[in-house]
Amino acid sequence: METTSAPARLRRTLTLWDLILYGVIVIQPVAPMSVFGVLSDRGHGHVVTTILIAMVAMLFTAISYGRMARAYPSAGSAFTYVGQEINPALGYVTGWSMVMDYMLNPMICIIWISQQAHVFAPAIPYWGWAVFFFLLITGLNIQGVKTSARVNTGLAVGMGVVIAIFFVTAARYIFGNPHDGAGFFTRPFYDPQLWNTKAVLGGTSIAVLTYIGFDGISTLSEEAENPRRNILLATVLTCLVIGILSAFEVYAAQLIWPASEPFPNVDTAFTFVAGRAWQPMFVVLGFTLLVANFGSALGAQLGAARLLYGMGRSKALPQSFFGAVEPKRHVPQNNVIFVGVVALIGAFIVSYGLGAEMLNFGALIAFMGVNLAAFMRYFVRGSEKKISNFVPPIAGFLICLLLWLNLSRPAKIAGTIWMAVGIIFGAIKTRGFRGNLIDFELPPEE
Repeated sequence: METTSAPARLRRTLTLWDLILYGVIVIQPVAPMSVFGVLSDRGHGHVVTTILIAMVAMLFTAISYGRMARAYPSAGSAFTYVGQEINPALGYVTGWSMVMDYMLNPMICIIWISQQAHVFAPAIPYWGWAVFFFLLITGLNIQGVKTSARVNTGLAVGMGVVIAIFFVTAARYIFGNPHDGAGFFTRPFYDPQLWNTKAVLGGTSIAVLTYIGFDGISTLSEEAENPRRNILLATVLTCLVIGILSAFEVYAAQLIWPASEPFPNVDTAFTFVAGRAWQPMFVVLGFTLLVANFGSALGAQLGAARLLYGMGRSKALPQSFFGAVEPKRHVPQNNVIFVGVVALIGAFIVSYGLGAEMLNFGALIAFMGVNLAAFMRYFVRGSEKKISNFVPPIAGFLICLLLWLNLSRPAKIAGTIWMAVGIIFGAIKTRGFRGNLIDFELPPEE
């Protein structure tokens, strides 16, 4: 019997469990710990509530991302979804908001690890640590050093062990010390003395940072078993798993360290909480978070550099600088240095909390865009006007809009300036959005 040879293609080997594990590794199981102090400060202590409200918004948005991944299985991002389903100019606006996120992510990582290193070694000033990490991260990325999937999985397992130890030590501390009855256990959800709805919504707008990265699951569409079902399911379940785990982590932390008591350092608050539960955990958990954020900074800087390279290659940015690749290591070296310098300058003038809110300014715009794109494709243009195609995208859009409106004034001003510059830049480059639009897709790795 004759057999015809089929063209080579990616093998569909990733199960639903593989996709969820990938999503949890990308987001990181310690995600809420870095931002805990900022959330507590902004939300007047109601960190658990902010995490859970943000989870609801992200679950609706995850449904929209999963559905759009069905429509664009081989590639796609918020930029593609909005541009194709609503309007190319709005797609450009969404893409420009994504550039903001890519540029800010390395910056907030450098701010956090420099703060944590300064807590460990206060003899070296914060600015000294910031310069050190800028040189180290930029140098590694120029050399083309990348963490492998195996290393990332190992780090996730290590984080899981540290989280388990934290829960054990937290339980021992909480139940080994006196407290004032049932109210003690409900106060992290609702404290009548500290509750302020606007403050909680403001905290929730920052808590979205805990879930950033879940949309990365859609990039595995071509390698997943039954992608039409599993990509959507994995995206939603990843948000659910991260949300529940995060809620437990911050709930334990709030029981250990009451909201009425100030932190020695707001940015690194969780390490002080862990140290109160069990002194050795101050170093163990602090080092774990430092490594996790260092890894995030490494990947975020290269991701931003590759995005700028794609824009340079398509002549949206000056091609001679941004479209250049170092021939030996195939790394966009100019862009790596550029992103690193921007992150370093930002680390001296922006706080971690403001940086996180500015990042979420862009992320929430992208999330609103994806929800609207899913609404247009599956409800407005859909043959059946099903309630299941109406409620999730509209609910996701409205909650994300509410959170976006509750970002701090400085974050909204900075974000608005960024978006205005982008719209003017795009209008000039495309002759009033009539020419070819700028491509915000990450180019394939060289």
